Amino acid sequence: MEALVPIPHPGVPLEYGTPGAPGLVVVHDWFGRLPWLEGYAEALARVGFRVLVPDLYEGVATVDAEQAERLLTTLTNDGVDAELDLAFEQLRGEGSERVGVIGFSMGGWHALRFAQTGAVDAVVAYYATLGESVHGVLPAPVLLHLAETDEWPEGAEPDAFVARLKDDGTPIEQHGYSGTAHGFANATASADFDRDAAALAFARSASFLESQLSS
Repeated sequence: MEALVPIPHPGVPLEYGTPGAPGLVVVHDWFGRLPWLEGYAEALARVGFRVLVPDLYEGVATVDAEQAERLLTTLTNDGVDAELDLAFEQLRGEGSERVGVIGFSMGGWHALRFAQTGAVDAVVAYYATLGESVHGVLPAPVLLHLAETDEWPEGAEPDAFVARLKDDGTPIEQHGYSGTAHGFANATASADFDRDAAALAFARSASFLESQLSS
C-alpha cells in the first residue's frame, strides 16, 4: 500500500526564524520530512532560533513503516554529512555564531554521529544513541529524550551509551518519558505519538538549547 506524503519544497531545506540568530538543524526520522516537523521548527523559531530542516529523501516522505525502511536504505553517512555540512555552512554564513542539531530516531543517530566532528555546539537526540562501533569523542553537550519502551542493538543501550559519554567527559542530560514508546514525538506517522510527552520534550529541548547556544 502506497502511503507517500507530498511535502513542500522537496529537496530543499525549510527555513524558519531570523537569519543570524542561534542556528539549529533539525534532522527527520526514517519516515522523512513529514508535516509535524514544520510546526516543531516554527515553535523553535518563535523562541528565538534560526532553524533549517533538510530533506534527506529528496522529496519523499511516508507514513508507512515498510516504505520508511526502504527509504532508509537510500541514505549513506557521507550523503547525510554533506547535507548537514551545507545547512551549517548556510547558518554560519548568515551570522549564527553558535549552532546545534536536533535529530529524531534515525535522524538522532546521524545527529550524534555528526556532532563527533566538532561542527556543532549542542546536540539533542530523541530515542537515539550510538553503538560502540561508531562511538567517538563527542565534544558538544548532549540532551537525550528516551521512550520507556524501545529496542536497542547490542552495545547501543542508553545506559552503555551514556556511560561512554561520561567517560569521555561529554556533558550529558537525559530524560525518560513514562508510558511512551519509540516515535512518541512524531505527530504525523507514529501510532505511539504522545502529545504530553512531546510537549515536555520540546520545552526541555528549547531550554537546553537556549542555555548552550545563546550568547
